[in-house]
Amino acid sequence: MRRFNLKWYEEFGSWLEYSVSKDACFCLYCYLFDMEVGRSGSTQEAFVRVGFKNWQKKDRIKVHVGDHKSVHNRCYQAAQDLMKQKQHIDIGFSNISEQQRIDYRIRLKTSLDCARYLLRNGQPFRGYDESKSSNQQGLFLETLKFYSKPNKEISHVFLQNAPDNHKLTSPMIQKDLSQACADLTVKAIISDIGGDYFSLLVDEARDVAIKEQMAVVLWYVNKKGSIVECFICIIHVSDTTSQSLKAAIDGLFSKLGLSLSKCRGQGYDGASNMRGEFKGLKSLILANNPSAFYIHCFAHQLQLELVKVAKHHEKIQEFFDMLQKMATVVGGSCKQKEILQMNQYEQIVERIASGEIPTGKGLNQETTLKRPGNTRCGSHFGKVTSVISLFSPIISLRKIIKNEPKNDVARTDAGCIFYAMEDFEFAFLLHLMKLILGISYELSRALQRKDQDLLNAIGLVKVVKSHLQEVRDNGYDELLQETNIFANKYDIDIPNMNDVYCHKGRSRRRLESFTFLHYFKVELFNTMIDTQVQELGDRFDNVNIRLLECLSCLDPHDSFANFNKEKLIEFARFYPLEFDEFADIPFLSSSLGNFIIDVRADSDFVNLKTISDLTLKMVEKRKDIVYPLVYLLIKLALVLPVATASVKWVFSAMTFVKDKLRNRISDDWFNSCMLTYVERDIFDKIDDEDIMQYFQGMKNRRMLL
Repeated sequence: MRRFNLKWYEEFGSWLEYSVSKDACFCLYCYLFDMEVGRSGSTQEAFVRVGFKNWQKKDRIKVHVGDHKSVHNRCYQAAQDLMKQKQHIDIGFSNISEQQRIDYRIRLKTSLDCARYLLRNGQPFRGYDESKSSNQQGLFLETLKFYSKPNKEISHVFLQNAPDNHKLTSPMIQKDLSQACADLTVKAIISDIGGDYFSLLVDEARDVAIKEQMAVVLWYVNKKGSIVECFICIIHVSDTTSQSLKAAIDGLFSKLGLSLSKCRGQGYDGASNMRGEFKGLKSLILANNPSAFYIHCFAHQLQLELVKVAKHHEKIQEFFDMLQKMATVVGGSCKQKEILQMNQYEQIVERIASGEIPTGKGLNQETTLKRPGNTRCGSHFGKVTSVISLFSPIISLRKIIKNEPKNDVARTDAGCIFYAMEDFEFAFLLHLMKLILGISYELSRALQRKDQDLLNAIGLVKVVKSHLQEVRDNGYDELLQETNIFANKYDIDIPNMNDVYCHKGRSRRRLESFTFLHYFKVELFNTMIDTQVQELGDRFDNVNIRLLECLSCLDPHDSFANFNKEKLIEFARFYPLEFDEFADIPFLSSSLGNFIIDVRADSDFVNLKTISDLTLKMVEKRKDIVYPLVYLLIKLALVLPVATASVKWVFSAMTFVKDKLRNRISDDWFNSCMLTYVERDIFDKIDDEDIMQYFQGMKNRRMLL
């Protein structure tokens, strides 16, 4: 069927507007400035009121433009005059001198420099008392004073020497400068995407003002072939239902000129409002764009797997409950914390003196007991390692806590904790969980890397499963030896492994053949590792199997040993909008054949490890131009997200930018501060002149640059 052609925007984009509801295009300039529409003899009716729909007659659009005397060109000139602030009537009456313009530029540049400094470092602008008599007027005004004081050129035209009605220091000016910086940062990100494909990463969290905030991050492949994650906005949402989140995303994309039709991947956590099969955000986007494949965040899956293992193993659950109580009891008072720090300091000094630990920059830092969180990646591993390093200082707190005037519950918990710490089983579980969680922690850190691709992530999961299996087969003796050394160091009784083990509170008669060796090796060591391996398989093997089988054919290891043209063609069919069955698939088949012969013969492609390395090398050697369909296929594979760690980092920054003293900051200003702080590397590249020109065009100003 005939319809509007998007390519017309490239030819007539400065004035052509398309209405989806009316399925017609209009002329923006004539709509605004043609006063003769509707009169007899007017030829502008179709492009102003009715709308142009003769899609087969493109030449009518060129006829509408006409020559330099046409109505369209007169309206175009009127629009250009409107956009030139210098030609406005109020500017003509203001009679601004050249020196006033120079002074205005100096004041604006100074205010911008201070705003950039505060935005980049996530610092507040306003002060509690900004009156002239105050000796602390807020960071923005205080920074301006410090910045302008040694510079006579600035101090002569700024602050007290500036006109009272044009100091460029008001809260409104601060917000406008922040918005200009944020808008140009987002434009730089959108320009880097360049209308290409991307994945959408979304998560929500509550800020210090008890407001639900939704962070939006885009995952894409830039023009150099690198994977990039960029934060583009944080939006306040009234609730966290999937419909509200979808409406907020639609509004944001409409504002930024993005389209969900270019989305080729979705990455969320496991919440039902996100990944629900029927009413989740995933399903709402898939209904409009079936090619936006959903990938559950790998790092989140790994953390859920650890939590599930802890909950389903009785001894492990009791162990982590004991660690939670330990953090509560030991950190129950300032006095105990100070004694713990003092004991830790003395322990470090002794170990350094004996040569047990090395010295150097960043080593032997003060640590505290960490609390494990079900949603914080690596928190369980951090808790276990902190208990091991602080074991001696914690033990030394026994007498102090025993004599503390606490309630009976706290005293009972403290007694249970210290009793457990003297048991060999507790020491064994400490080192067992350190071993297992340490392996998983390395995987978690690797999954959160920004340059990680889906195929490499799956490979890392397989490596961890193999490592765990190797530890199960050959690692028990080494773990037991390490635990024995730890027990001897802290005077913990080591049981005879051939003695009969009996659960506390159970009869020995039923467990006469149940030895300590069997308990520690089979019931704890083997069972824990088997459960871990099984959970890894259950969670990560459920990723779209067909999709992964096709992706594996792009692996550049061993000169593309897994290359399979038929499976890559199948992968291309997952994206029917990019690869037409009749026009593109046959050409892709022959292009893949030429590509594999070319790269296998090229020495530059021999030592590549990941798909990300492949795209970088293709762009470097300009093979993305030689094999455009192959490069598009590889790029679509890279666009699939691995983890949503970047969204979590945004929420970490949120706690810094919006704290208890800034809990009333407006949503727009908060978004500007967040954007420039999180994406400060991009913000640093924005030119001052561009920001000032954008600031000048945001509204009518009293002065001209």
